[in-house]
Amino acid sequence: MTKCESLFRQTKPATADIEAFPRDGYIYYPDGMLDEARERLIEEIHQLEAVRQYLETPVSGEQQQSYFARPWNDRGPCGDQLIDDLFVTSLLQATISDEFQFCHSALNLAPRGIGPLPFHQDHHHWKHDNPINLAERDKYYIQILYYPNGFSHGDRNLKVIPGSHLVAPTEEATPERMLAGKYDAEAGRRLKEVRLEVPPGSMVYINARIFHAVEAKPEDSPQAHRIFNIDIFKQSGPPHRYTQQIPVEWMEHASPQRRRLFARDAYEEGCWYA
Repeated sequence: MTKCESLFRQTKPATADIEAFPRDGYIYYPDGMLDEARERLIEEIHQLEAVRQYLETPVSGEQQQSYFARPWNDRGPCGDQLIDDLFVTSLLQATISDEFQFCHSALNLAPRGIGPLPFHQDHHHWKHDNPINLAERDKYYIQILYYPNGFSHGDRNLKVIPGSHLVAPTEEATPERMLAGKYDAEAGRRLKEVRLEVPPGSMVYINARIFHAVEAKPEDSPQAHRIFNIDIFKQSGPPHRYTQQIPVEWMEHASPQRRRLFARDAYEEGCWYA
C-alpha cells in the first residue's frame, strides 16, 4: 500500500475515551486499523525470515512455544509507521502529554496449545526500590497492543482488571484480592475481570500498571496462531527495564519528530544503581 497519513480509521481519539482512560486504565479500539493496513501488516510479519522458519517447523505438546522477538526491529513499512502514526501520536499526546519517548517493541505469534499468562503488571519501576525507580514510579508507561488477526473468547484472549492501576503496588495487592473486593474502596470502583474478544485489526491501549492476563489457546482453535505486536512508550526520563538500543539505520532515516522519540538512553545492566 502507498504511505498514507494514518493506518487507522480515525486520526484523533474521542473525548469520551480520553476522559475514561485515567479511570479505566485502558482504551479498546475494535477493528481500528484500515483493512489494507491490517492485511499489509500481517503480510509483512509472515514474510519475516525468522517467522517463516518458526511456522515451517511446528512442534506440539510440551515442546510447544510461541514465537517471540524483543525488540522487534525487523519491521516493514506498515510496522514502521506504527511508531509515530498520526493516530498513535495524537493518542499519546492526549493521554500523557507531549513528553513521551519510544521505549521498545515486541512481536509474538501464539500457536495452538500454548498455555496462559497470569495476571501481571508491567510497570518496571514499581517492582524495584532504587532511588531512580522511586522517582519514576508515578510516570506513565504505555503499552499499545495490536492484534492484526484478532482473537475470540477462550482463544488466547486478553483479560484486564479496569481500575487496578489505581491501587498502590504493595505485595498484598494481588489480583486475587482485588477480584475478591478487598481494594474496591481504594480504586473507587468495583474491580472485576473483563475478558476481551477483538476482531482483526484491533488495538488495545493500556496503562502498564493495570493488571492484565492472557488465556490459553486451545489445541483445536480454528486460528492457527494469534499475531500480537506491541509498541511501548514512556514519559521522558531514565530507561525502563527493556528500553532498547535504537538501530543505527533507524536514526539515519528518522524525521526530526522521530529523533525526539528516540533521544533517550537504552537500558543497561546496572544503570539503575549508578
